[in-house]
Amino acid sequence: MMHMTFYWSKTVTLLIDSWKTDSWTSYLLSLLACLLASAFYQYLENRRLRLKAITFQKPSATAPQNQIPLLRSNLAGDKAKLGVKLAGAFLFGFNSAIGYLLMLAVMSFNIGVLVAIVIGLAIGYFFFRSGNDEGTFIEADNACACA
Repeated sequence: MMHMTFYWSKTVTLLIDSWKTDSWTSYLLSLLACLLASAFYQYLENRRLRLKAITFQKPSATAPQNQIPLLRSNLAGDKAKLGVKLAGAFLFGFNSAIGYLLMLAVMSFNIGVLVAIVIGLAIGYFFFRSGNDEGTFIEADNACACA
């Protein structure tokens, strides 16, 4: 039977029927897996935002305006931007899947799972997303805790 209110127990079913905990060891290992998955979520979000920052860098102003050719082929640059966009789209999709799985794990209504995921998100944010890295980092304007 699925719980519809928060509860605290070592017996929990996470995501699939075969992921059931019945002992303290399996419960603590499941909580550790949730914590690591949520920290990994923040790491991937950091990678995605760094990749996005690469695509929005302004061209360098080292060359004088009179030495920039009027007609130049930028085919290699367009292909590189397409590759970066595809990589960003893949990272976004993969990260969204992890975020939804974390949300479904929290919907098990087990307090230990909720606490493990929130602590994992906070640890991941502290280690991977709280630094600014010399202003080249684009911060997402999203109120969602998992963004």
